[in-house]
Amino acid sequence: MHPKGHDTDTTLATLPNGVRVLSIHVPHVDSASVAVFVKSGSAHESRALNGVSHVIEHMLFKGTATRDARRINLDAERLGAEVNAHTDKDHTAFYMHGLAEHAVSFVGMLGDIVRHASFPAHELERERQVLLHECTEDEDDPLSTAFKLFDKACFGTHPVAQSVIGTRRNIERFTRDDLVGHVQRQYSGANIVVGAAGRVDAEAVVRAAEAAFGDMAAGSPHTLPPVPYLGDIASKREAGSSQVHLVLGGAIPSLAHDDPAALVAAAVLGEGMSSPLLDRVREQRGLAYYTACSADLLECCGQFVVEASTAPEQLDELLREVLQLLAEQAASVDPQDLDRARHQLAVRRLRAHERPYRRLEDAVLELYARGAIRSRADWLASVQAVSAERVRQTFAALLAAGVSVAVAGAVPRAASERVRAVMASLGLRAG
Repeated sequence: MHPKGHDTDTTLATLPNGVRVLSIHVPHVDSASVAVFVKSGSAHESRALNGVSHVIEHMLFKGTATRDARRINLDAERLGAEVNAHTDKDHTAFYMHGLAEHAVSFVGMLGDIVRHASFPAHELERERQVLLHECTEDEDDPLSTAFKLFDKACFGTHPVAQSVIGTRRNIERFTRDDLVGHVQRQYSGANIVVGAAGRVDAEAVVRAAEAAFGDMAAGSPHTLPPVPYLGDIASKREAGSSQVHLVLGGAIPSLAHDDPAALVAAAVLGEGMSSPLLDRVREQRGLAYYTACSADLLECCGQFVVEASTAPEQLDELLREVLQLLAEQAASVDPQDLDRARHQLAVRRLRAHERPYRRLEDAVLELYARGAIRSRADWLASVQAVSAERVRQTFAALLAAGVSVAVAGAVPRAASERVRAVMASLGLRAG
């Protein structure tokens, strides 16, 4: 079955209980990526359970009804396969990469992990220490701190602003019952996509998915409350850091809006060394070694993000330069920059199209957000259709809503007040 709008190499089937099975045939590779995506992440957690999805991700590999942790790893590695997982704000993914001839077996192995995890109590206590080490590493990273501050500056106490890794206090107190209860509430057919990309047999993948997930409770699709944009300034000084890390931006339409204007805007401002952001900030002014711009899209919200790291004494200059660049783009967009950005996005998309797992994950997230998967040709056409005026309006709307700013690391004294002063001098404000 090739639903309208899909690429012809993409097959999508739905089991009676709502589990969707996505196959992407990539005949020129001898490998396959197989994954189980669950529409459940930190944005679907209460404050008391913040971090539980990430703990579950770790614990699903610690044993099932028929296999212990070592056997789970051995079963994958004896086939030469890699087995791993990740948790994000809007989903959790469990995946295997290996030979295409083993793809059907991978579906069963992942089904066992996702459906029949036993959550051994002794393994939870051991893994708790690993998770606390990971938490410490995250806390020691000033750029990670800046991004967490930025999320809260944008969205306040909404669940989407919560950290994926959760809080140290929660990690220390989660019980086996907490994990089992969350899985029972969140892991249901309507929120599962089984995907395979590579030289795979779509019909065989569907049969394997039905055997592994066909008797799963259907449930209903997870939804999130609307995400109002707050807009604020936040800072945190951290000992041991010699740089200050700046993250600024604001809210943009979500992935569900199917509007590529913000993606184009981000590429116009900061894609490549010739872009206004890198040319002005790095090449002309020497204010940062590293700076980047992106449009980060989730099903429920989006963020336009500029990030940079600089010396504490250059923070005000850097901030002023970035804000001026945003104001310049809100006034007019250079046709040459727009042409560059369109081509860069096209190349990035085509390169991602050549990587089976990346293509699989992009398709699943689009399926969660829109209920459909846009073909490569349609997506490229939509990017080409974004006009300079539409990009200019995106920047203007971003500034009109108010810019959020977060700084962390070697933060100078009264940093928040200094940020406000720079913004005020340019006639800008936080949300």
